[in-house]
Amino acid sequence: MRDIAVFSGSAHPVLAAEICAHLHVPLHPVRVSRFANDCLEVQLQANCRERDVFLIQPLVPPVQEHLVELLLMIDAARGASAARITVVLPHYAYARSDKKDAPRISIGGRLVADLLTSAGAHRVLAMTLHSPQVHGFFSVPVDHLHALRELAAHFKGHDLGNAVVVSPDLGNAKEAAAFARMLGTPVAAGAKQRFSDDRVQISTIIGDVTDRDVIVLDDEIAKGSTVIELISHLRERRVRSIRLACTHGLFSSGALERLSGQEGVLEIVCTNTVPIPAEKRVPKLEVLSVAPALAEAMRRIHNGESVSALFA
Repeated sequence: MRDIAVFSGSAHPVLAAEICAHLHVPLHPVRVSRFANDCLEVQLQANCRERDVFLIQPLVPPVQEHLVELLLMIDAARGASAARITVVLPHYAYARSDKKDAPRISIGGRLVADLLTSAGAHRVLAMTLHSPQVHGFFSVPVDHLHALRELAAHFKGHDLGNAVVVSPDLGNAKEAAAFARMLGTPVAAGAKQRFSDDRVQISTIIGDVTDRDVIVLDDEIAKGSTVIELISHLRERRVRSIRLACTHGLFSSGALERLSGQEGVLEIVCTNTVPIPAEKRVPKLEVLSVAPALAEAMRRIHNGESVSALFA
């Protein structure tokens, strides 16, 4: 591909390299250095002048470090006279901060979107934002992909004759319903109330799950508190088996070990939007790649083709 320059921050260089392999373009190096006063400096080590520049950086821990690194990459590309700067955000961590649900609380999802735009981003390519309204926080065009096709392709290899897709809460029910249509299964949802970051309560499950093979679908799993609460209700309904699926496998605070140790859980499936170190992985974990989807979206953006056609 001509006139394209792809760079990666330090958050997930393995995914960036895989994307570039699908695009048949080099992944250009980035030099990140730190001054004595702890400030970062970024240098893009390839020509950007009048080129279509793509900057790949999921916002994963340490989130603030990777965010500032991304902002500096955008600024460097703008200062180098890039024709267009597209930020590729496989995971937008601040998407969870999308509403004012307490007095005097910040809305980080909107603020960080403003920061990316002010730094010089012309376009954003994101994967499975936490909620639809986050798309509207950006004042530049956003191409919003999802990983339902990759997840569905995996589960179609199972016997789905007795399966049901379950959303942990009603907010994710629309995506779960779309996933269920792909698999040809019914859908159910939990009625959830959140009290804090790691304390949730599910009062009931809406839909028939008794004696069924359950596929729990969520956008991301961090500490796993919601999923563990849901699993206890599913066991009360005497489900036959449980498989867990999500796009963003953050798996913080030992979540993978706790989830894989839950009775009835046969499999945990996620994508590689965020890096999962080898030492954190468990035998029940299956990681699917979204690099082909991101690469195809980037190719279409570069060529001025429809990205929404990917979901037709």
